[in-house]
Amino acid sequence: MNRFERIPLAAGEAELRYLDGDYRIVRPGSYVRCAVTGQPIPLDELKYWSVERQEAYSGPDIVLRRFQPASIKD
Repeated sequence: MNRFERIPLAAGEAELRYLDGDYRIVRPGSYVRCAVTGQPIPLDELKYWSVERQEAYSGPDIVLRRFQPASIKD
Protein backbone atom coordinates (compact mmCIF):
# COMPACT_ATOMS: atom_id res chain seq x y z
CA MET A 1 0.00 0.00 0.00
CA ASN A 2 1.22 3.47 -0.65
CA ARG A 3 0.01 6.86 0.53
CA PHE A 4 -2.26 7.37 -2.50
CA GLU A 5 -4.32 4.23 -2.04
CA ARG A 6 -7.35 4.99 0.06
CA ILE A 7 -8.52 1.98 2.01
CA PRO A 8 -10.64 2.66 5.09
CA LEU A 9 -8.43 2.12 8.11
CA ALA A 10 -9.56 0.54 11.33
CA ALA A 11 -9.05 2.51 14.50
CA GLY A 12 -6.13 1.40 16.63
CA GLU A 13 -2.55 0.39 16.07
CA ALA A 14 -1.58 -1.14 12.74
CA GLU A 15 0.99 -3.86 12.19
CA LEU A 16 3.17 -3.28 9.14
CA ARG A 17 5.85 -5.12 7.19
CA TYR A 18 8.41 -2.48 6.21
CA LEU A 19 9.88 -2.77 2.73
CA ASP A 20 12.33 -0.67 0.71
CA GLY A 21 10.41 2.53 -0.05
CA ASP A 22 7.02 1.08 0.90
CA TYR A 23 5.22 -1.04 3.48
CA ARG A 24 2.53 -3.69 3.62
CA ILE A 25 -0.29 -3.73 6.10
CA VAL A 26 -0.36 -6.95 8.11
CA ARG A 27 -3.07 -5.81 10.54
CA PRO A 28 -5.16 -2.71 9.68
CA GLY A 29 -5.06 0.33 11.91
CA SER A 30 -4.70 4.07 11.77
CA TYR A 31 -1.22 4.46 13.27
CA VAL A 32 2.04 2.76 14.27
CA ARG A 33 4.27 3.55 17.24
CA CYS A 34 7.72 5.10 17.03
CA ALA A 35 10.28 2.49 18.12
CA VAL A 36 12.29 5.09 20.06
CA THR A 37 9.75 7.49 21.58
CA GLY A 38 6.62 5.34 21.63
CA GLN A 39 4.53 8.16 20.18
CA PRO A 40 1.81 7.24 17.66
CA ILE A 41 2.52 8.02 13.99
CA PRO A 42 -0.53 8.25 11.70
CA LEU A 43 0.00 6.03 8.65
CA ASP A 44 -0.45 8.95 6.26
CA GLU A 45 2.47 10.71 8.02
CA LEU A 46 4.82 7.71 8.20
CA LYS A 47 8.04 8.53 6.34
CA TYR A 48 10.88 6.94 8.30
CA TRP A 49 11.45 3.27 9.06
CA SER A 50 14.10 0.57 9.10
CA VAL A 51 13.63 -2.46 6.85
CA GLU A 52 16.40 -4.30 8.69
CA ARG A 53 14.98 -3.68 12.17
CA GLN A 54 11.30 -3.55 11.10
CA GLU A 55 10.77 -0.35 13.12
CA ALA A 56 9.04 2.97 12.49
CA TYR A 57 10.44 6.37 13.51
CA SER A 58 8.65 9.67 14.03
CA GLY A 59 11.28 11.89 12.38
CA PRO A 60 14.82 12.18 11.04
CA ASP A 61 16.22 13.28 14.41
CA ILE A 62 14.80 10.12 15.98
CA VAL A 63 16.44 7.99 13.28
CA LEU A 64 19.78 9.58 14.15
CA ARG A 65 19.19 8.95 17.83
CA ARG A 66 18.43 5.28 17.11
CA PHE A 67 21.45 4.60 14.89
CA GLN A 68 24.03 6.89 16.52
CA PRO A 69 23.02 7.16 20.17
CA ALA A 70 26.47 8.11 21.46
CA SER A 71 26.81 11.12 19.13
CA ILE A 72 23.43 12.69 20.05
CA LYS A 73 23.32 14.61 23.33
CA ASP A 74 19.97 15.39 24.95
